[in-house]
Amino acid sequence: MSVRHALLALLSEGPKYGLQLRQEFEARTGEVWPLNVGQVYTTLQRLERDGLVESDDSAANEGPQKGFHITEEGAAELADWLRTPPDLSSPPRDELVIKVLVAIDLPGVDVHEVVQLHRRYLVELMQQWTRLKEDESRFDLNFALVVDAELFRLDSLIRWLDTADGRLKRATVEGDASVPQPFPLPKARRKVGVKQ
Repeated sequence: MSVRHALLALLSEGPKYGLQLRQEFEARTGEVWPLNVGQVYTTLQRLERDGLVESDDSAANEGPQKGFHITEEGAAELADWLRTPPDLSSPPRDELVIKVLVAIDLPGVDVHEVVQLHRRYLVELMQQWTRLKEDESRFDLNFALVVDAELFRLDSLIRWLDTADGRLKRATVEGDASVPQPFPLPKARRKVGVKQ
């Protein structure tokens, strides 16, 4: 998650101070990702250093009431970020995937049990998020979108575990001992709406 760009987006609406930015960030993200006010000010200092925001110069505005506004360079950076897809060309280092990969050849560990344990946990999480969606999301669009994203993410992990379990069972039956080949990664990201 890019706190840097989220703060630029909030500042594009008008000048704000640090605590206000923290509160608005949390509200906009459905209050799912808490943000430390220290992280806000550290990020603002870096944005200011990079010429993307400017702060009030008066000494009376030091501390929590020091105001910040976005610069032209900051607005350009924000526009570029919004139109550039994240780099998903390499798989992320997902802890669940790593656990399954490590468990495959670990002596004394049943990889199928590991898969099923995590699958049950993910199904329980999906049920909890679904209840939240039914109870709360009709009141808050941002929260509803976060819940939808989380439900899709959890669903994809469950489907991956099911696929992995099936592949592992077939490999056991077939005695698959093929030599792993290098995996060709997809091309790097491209900007949406920009001619290359």
